Amino acid sequence: MHSLPAPADQSSPVWVTGAARVRLQLSLMVNFFLLMALYSGVLGVLLPNQIAELSPGAKENNLALLFAITSIFSTLATPIAGALSDRTRSRWGRRAPWIAIASLIGSLCLFGVSLMTSFWSLMILWVMAAIAYNAMQPAMTTLIADRFAPVSRGGVSGIVGAGMTAGLTAGTVVAGYLAGERVLAYGLFAAAIAASCLAFVALNREPPSDTMPRRPIHWGSFFKSFWISPRAHPDFAWAFASRFTIYMGYQAVAAYLLYILRDYIGLADGASNIAIANMALLTLVCLVASSLISGWLSDRWQRRKPFVVLGSLIMGVAMTAPLLAPSMTGMWVYAGVIGIGYGMFMSIDMALMTQVLPKSALGDEGKDLGVLTTAVNIPQILSPVMAAILLGMFDNDYRAIFIAALLFVFGSALCVLPIRSVH
Repeated sequence: MHSLPAPADQSSPVWVTGAARVRLQLSLMVNFFLLMALYSGVLGVLLPNQIAELSPGAKENNLALLFAITSIFSTLATPIAGALSDRTRSRWGRRAPWIAIASLIGSLCLFGVSLMTSFWSLMILWVMAAIAYNAMQPAMTTLIADRFAPVSRGGVSGIVGAGMTAGLTAGTVVAGYLAGERVLAYGLFAAAIAASCLAFVALNREPPSDTMPRRPIHWGSFFKSFWISPRAHPDFAWAFASRFTIYMGYQAVAAYLLYILRDYIGLADGASNIAIANMALLTLVCLVASSLISGWLSDRWQRRKPFVVLGSLIMGVAMTAPLLAPSMTGMWVYAGVIGIGYGMFMSIDMALMTQVLPKSALGDEGKDLGVLTTAVNIPQILSPVMAAILLGMFDNDYRAIFIAALLFVFGSALCVLPIRSVH
């Protein structure tokens, strides 16, 4: 890697340069593309279809239960794995072992899901896969803080964000068209992310960490370190709140999108699988364009907050389309506008998060970014449960979900405004 020699501590970060920088950017984009494709394809299409086949009369409640239990374990795994990666000492670096090993474990479990014939066996294997993938994700995310200078993180975040948002769309497209070939679909996602992560580690060698000072784990102080005081670090707290609220809104709709097309719009099962894939294609174009343009402008102007705020507001506008037009026309408008807003938010959000981390001489970026990632995982517990409760209260009227989602994503914009350390 064309970069400076690895320092003995965290006081002199190693910024990757030259061809190695480009390679790392593109590798991160590909890895996050495939990981988000896996999440969207499996959570948005494959699992809802499989659950509907196993328990048609209880599909909504079982899906909410799956999301809730999965997210409890994911929420715990993410910051703990991030903190342990900070302490990892090996010739391959701090992050690479987590990326390689966790991706293999997750992919084996994911393929096993395709063979399950009961809801609870499906649940157990999927939770195991989710724990592994969530142990891998903070290691990859932290490489942005580890290896890229702050002034260039908007562009990096834009490129990675474009990959992530494109992956969310591509995964839905692939899963929608392969929904009838369950084993093939699960196997394709599992093999792709495992191969990509192994190639990532081989192509982007981290500086060895085995010469860095050892950090023994004292379990009491270790777990106490996950509490980051909002009073001492208000910008971190506001960034957490912004991320939490926008994902509460976004996930409430995304988790039930297949059922929305069937029960709110009135499509048949086969038609809904095709429709969710075709909608995702429109979203893909809007996501990629919005992510790349926003990331480039953010670095050019050295501004983060306006893009995150505007992205949140645009997402709120998207939620109104199915309310005003409960038809495929409204869903097409939703698909396009949500792509623009979510692409803008997601591309800059990652750069903003790396710039509100508490300053630490110990190298706790993995742990702190893991804590921020729980702002995505916790809504995966709460938002499907909230949606199921709203459906029960309002006689399966999906408009209640869209209204709640609109309020949450607008609230996200308000949470960004008090942040002072980032413009």
